[in-house]
Amino acid sequence: MVEKSKRDYGPLDAVQEAMGVMGPWQILIAIALSLVNIPVAWQQLSIAVIAPKTSFTCNIPATISGAVSSHDACAYSTVVNNVSVSHECIDFTFHNEGLNSTMITEHNLVCGRSSLKNFAQAFTMLGILAGNMLFGTLADKYGRKIPLLVALVLQVVSGLLSAIVPWYTVFAILKVISAFATGGTMLVSFVLLMEIVGIEWRSTLSVLFHIPFVLGHMSIALIAYVTGTYFSYSLAISLPSMFLLSYYWLIPESPRWLLAAGKIEEARAILEEAATKNNIPLEKVNAAIEFHSNQNVKDNKDNNQNTYSMLDLFKTPNLRIRTICIAFNWLVCGFCFFGLAHYVSRLDERIYYNIFISAAFELGGIMIVWIFIHRVSRLKLLMCGNVIAGISLLVLTIVTGEAQVWIISVGCCAMSVSFTVVYLYSSELFPTVVRNNGIALCSVSARIASTVVPFIATSGESTKDNNDWLVSVIFGVGPLIGAALCIFLPETMDCQLPETIEDGENFGKKIQSIPVDEEAK
Repeated sequence: MVEKSKRDYGPLDAVQEAMGVMGPWQILIAIALSLVNIPVAWQQLSIAVIAPKTSFTCNIPATISGAVSSHDACAYSTVVNNVSVSHECIDFTFHNEGLNSTMITEHNLVCGRSSLKNFAQAFTMLGILAGNMLFGTLADKYGRKIPLLVALVLQVVSGLLSAIVPWYTVFAILKVISAFATGGTMLVSFVLLMEIVGIEWRSTLSVLFHIPFVLGHMSIALIAYVTGTYFSYSLAISLPSMFLLSYYWLIPESPRWLLAAGKIEEARAILEEAATKNNIPLEKVNAAIEFHSNQNVKDNKDNNQNTYSMLDLFKTPNLRIRTICIAFNWLVCGFCFFGLAHYVSRLDERIYYNIFISAAFELGGIMIVWIFIHRVSRLKLLMCGNVIAGISLLVLTIVTGEAQVWIISVGCCAMSVSFTVVYLYSSELFPTVVRNNGIALCSVSARIASTVVPFIATSGESTKDNNDWLVSVIFGVGPLIGAALCIFLPETMDCQLPETIEDGENFGKKIQSIPVDEEAK
């Protein structure tokens, strides 16, 4: 394993020299792009306030109330000619905790329809997954800027419409479209950011990029408290995305994509703007254009070489084990992070307080990563985050009352550490030739896990004994297994990253004892 100092990032490529590593031009764009994560948090985590734990009673028609022999919250029985007849309740009185009206009250998602609220959140996560995949392809084909703007427009329109439609089916479709657009904004904004900053800033910005997401999570409680109703809340989290449409003027296209697409003059104009704002000589722009033209000749020759797919992650023994271990850690992060965010609103009547406190602890987790990411190994941070989160969730089975909120908040902080670290670690673990495939596989694992979260988090409500302890155990075991699997992973901090499949197979090995099968290279 070849080590290097933290400042030894090798020579800058010509394009980076032309626009600078980090200057006023990058700072403005980085701040603007990071703001995309605020509505991302609103879309993913609002389920806590729009579909909280709700108690209700059946409104029995006054004309037959005298003939009712028995009733519960979902049905009642009447006696007709000495024969008992059962009736499903169709009108309810709700006793909300939080918003005066919610997704549950607007669409009567109780009794036989109660599972529909979980499907709405599951479809949201699947929509984000689909958006990640499709907008990733669109961004490679049409550039970063246009797909980002298209996703923002979809997000605004679908969000506003979902607040006013009275039909659950249409509402669910609009939620999927909104989630689909959210997935696009998440991916494209991050890719664009990474393409304009210097390599030595990428790990730091990949951490700080998550801060607006947590701020968005914290603001959910405040917005819900101020708005008071489902309709007003939905408008409040949808309208701000309209301001992001100003990105048409604020955000440039990626100069790297423009050069790769052969749009030299457009790339030149953006590079000259960046060079001017960052006080870099314009001669370096011409050098970057010339360098890229020469590089294209080399790349055209390289295109005749092997191409790789996701299957290559499993063809060699070490890389196969590492892929499985890190993918499981992504699954755990998606499962537990969103599980905790969903579960915290079901603890007691102080929904807003619980959400705000747990989100504030998530911000603390990101700050921990920011402070230690260049001082402590990635694996130690990941393992500590997983172990603390797992223990916190298991402790929930034996504590009650106020202590539960604080224990869950500690778990949220720990999972925030794990989720932030696992993304950076994965980008360093996989070889260059399969890096995108590896991260895509891991992202799919996290999204699939997050789709089942609502069903697990609310499973205690469907049992007579209200077995919330079982929910805590299910959420708590996963992080501990994930921490144990980190034993099979190599450290990537301050290491030369693997380029080929063979590099990935031998990465972190002191003795290269396992030969790489020639067919798997």
